[in-house]
Amino acid sequence: MAIKNAGAIGGKERAIIENITPNIDGGRFPVKRVEGDTLTVQADILTDGHDKVNACLLYRKAGLKKWESNPMFSLGGERWQGSFTVDKTGLWEYTVQAWVDHPISWNYDTKRKIEGWQEVGVELQQGALLIEELLKNAPKKDQADLKKVVSIFRNPKNYEQATQMVIDNRLMPYFQKYPLIQNPSVYAPYLQLRVDRKKASFGAWYELFPRSTADKAGKHGTFKDTIKQLPRLADLGMDVLYLPPIHPIGLAHRKGKNNSTTALPDEPGCPWAIGGKEGGHKDILPELGSIQDFRALVKAANEHGIEIALDYALQCSPDHPYVKEHPQWFKWRPDGTVQYAENPPKKYQDVLPINFETEDWANLWEELKSVLLYWIGNGVKIFRVDNPHTKSFRFWEWVITEVQQLHPDVIFLAEAFTSPAVMKYLAKAGFTQSYTYYSWRENKHELMQYMEELTKGEMKDYFRPNFWPNTPDINPFYLQNGPEPLFLTRFFMAATLSSSYGFYGPVYEFMASEPMPGKEEYIDSEKYEVRLWDWSRSNKLTDLIRRVNRIRRENAAMQQTNNITFCRVENDQLLAYLKRDEATQNFLLCIVNLDPRQSQQGFVNLPLSLVGLVPEAAYMVTDLITGARYEWRGEWNFVDLNPDFLPVHCFRIEKY
Repeated sequence: MAIKNAGAIGGKERAIIENITPNIDGGRFPVKRVEGDTLTVQADILTDGHDKVNACLLYRKAGLKKWESNPMFSLGGERWQGSFTVDKTGLWEYTVQAWVDHPISWNYDTKRKIEGWQEVGVELQQGALLIEELLKNAPKKDQADLKKVVSIFRNPKNYEQATQMVIDNRLMPYFQKYPLIQNPSVYAPYLQLRVDRKKASFGAWYELFPRSTADKAGKHGTFKDTIKQLPRLADLGMDVLYLPPIHPIGLAHRKGKNNSTTALPDEPGCPWAIGGKEGGHKDILPELGSIQDFRALVKAANEHGIEIALDYALQCSPDHPYVKEHPQWFKWRPDGTVQYAENPPKKYQDVLPINFETEDWANLWEELKSVLLYWIGNGVKIFRVDNPHTKSFRFWEWVITEVQQLHPDVIFLAEAFTSPAVMKYLAKAGFTQSYTYYSWRENKHELMQYMEELTKGEMKDYFRPNFWPNTPDINPFYLQNGPEPLFLTRFFMAATLSSSYGFYGPVYEFMASEPMPGKEEYIDSEKYEVRLWDWSRSNKLTDLIRRVNRIRRENAAMQQTNNITFCRVENDQLLAYLKRDEATQNFLLCIVNLDPRQSQQGFVNLPLSLVGLVPEAAYMVTDLITGARYEWRGEWNFVDLNPDFLPVHCFRIEKY
């Protein structure tokens, strides 16, 4: 009786492929890398009996028919490993192919028989047949040698010579170079890899409100004023200038100073209350300038090596054109009013949330996608997404995929201060980067534990952290009216623990940390008023920002997040971590005094084997911030950090 679906069963396939890593949720979501990265893949590969298996890693750019192939190697037992390097942005596919390797199995079994003094004449004939199969794949330069082997194996007079060739494994290089792939198993479904440009994993972000860039009190800043700040930001070494919403602001229920529910006639309102008589998400607040002025800002920023990031906030003022033109996109209450946004007990009377359960969801999605495409058409390739966890997850999966199919270099940063599971899901669903809990990780144990979670587990393959010590919404309690060294260390750790970091610019840079009493918020917040900043100011933090950004650009070890190793220090106020780049032999040791008020001392244990040094070796460490040089010897060395001078070291390790 014939077996039904015999072809689908693959009855001649004997290799089994299991436990492929990386593999996000069974292949539902792609792994993430950037251009130039190497993806290392592991899998368990096994078969029945005593035959030997072989395997290769298959990979291709999504949409191509032809697979590229790289060999895999056994790590011992059933675990195998292979890798490939990606050179283009977009979606890739990869999988593992495995098979019973008959030539290698033949060589292994025949060698054991010879060593057991058994006669192997028939085995040599079998070997000749296998080698003839290999000839079909071998280039001409090797065919002559292989044909000679076949003739030796088939001539009984050459028995001794033939068996010696087997004992010496003389044929193994050919078996490995030209594998005989018969009845292979291929892991399915294929796994996906999302490849982004370098800035997806490495960049320094500076946030400012364009309306606060004017040089006179009482004057509303413009895009032209913002352009004047670009040379300064470039000098600081910033890569991304992030602008909160630049759209018209509604009048209905406009918020006043310090989130007052009653705004004075001259108060500008909150930029996140998007939409007014001047337009909506595709329009610009007239006080900031025109679309031509915005394009000039984008162009000028690019000339300074800076990209403009825009806020993508999916909410509307009651005055937004959408409310009249598409009332079905909002929730209406029994009394005929629109449900404003709430996060009880917080109320956002000036903001209406979009109803993603509307029957007209398809048209809504297309319109919201068109907003992104509009700004991409005006030169924007980076979006900071406001509160994505309060919008439909299905929408994010769809819109990010749609946009990146057209523009694979677009980057999405998720502002998702929410539960761990939701933050992880948004990263899997497509967000390029995410804000993190760094703002609330204070002591040594918390920082180390959080970094281990981000860099050593599965999260390292899909969740790209972007560390921010503050935002316009977050003035952490420990920073409020804090001393200068605290601002130095929180900035330094953000910029060196994570390869992507940012801060809410002038407020953090000038250490303006006065809080709203009893809350993790700023008093006189720029969210509700225009501020005047003295952009000519400079302080120790300004200088540290400039120096650290230069260090980050000049040292490959700082351009990754997952390459961190924490070092032992017998002092809970000292945090030490090693950042490594093996390709360039770049090794940096960062040490931080977490106590902003007192000097802290201790011996730091540097794992010498990780930097290619032997025990008791002598070597130099150069502080890339101060230029100071020290000779160290062995694994344990003494440090003393005075917060009043500088609470951090950034040592480059230099071998003699």
